[in-house]
Amino acid sequence: MSWFAPRVFACLALAGSVASAQAPNVGDVAPDFTLHGATKDGVTPKPVMLSSFRGQTVVLAFFPRARTSGCTHQMEAYRDRYTALFHQGKNVTLIAISTDADTTQANWAREQGFPFLFASDMGGKVGTIYGTYSAADNYESRVLFIVGPDGKITYRAQPFKELVEASYTDLGAAINTTAAHGSAGSSR
Repeated sequence: MSWFAPRVFACLALAGSVASAQAPNVGDVAPDFTLHGATKDGVTPKPVMLSSFRGQTVVLAFFPRARTSGCTHQMEAYRDRYTALFHQGKNVTLIAISTDADTTQANWAREQGFPFLFASDMGGKVGTIYGTYSAADNYESRVLFIVGPDGKITYRAQPFKELVEASYTDLGAAINTTAAHGSAGSSR
């Protein structure tokens, strides 16, 4: 077994462990947050505030760690399906959230050409509120929330199964439903 394999397995194992008792439910108002942001153009000059996206559909994609196998697969799938899944960013905003530094996220986004926003949750404050943060491991679990234009959670995938094709089909359907109907949604 190579040195890389244990890290991949660790990322996949941590991605499935979620402190669900604290996670907000479908129908709840999504807890607001302010985090440092990053894009493929670099660290954002202004912080990322969930409340600034009110009126849009927002996908919050918590993930364990930049540049790990499962996380790279997930972000590449988002990139490669950006037009179909996220309507090319028109009234749908994807925010990928991890405990990585904003500079790490910016470098990774630039290298991979990721066309969406990242947010740095160093210390796991936001992940704790959303029930995705493991303090023992300093990781976010792989959980996805869709927040409707009214600020309410319309969909939760816990965990989001990045290697299962149906996860992306379900995500696309949930985004389309949320964008078309506001707060109607479901939990998985």
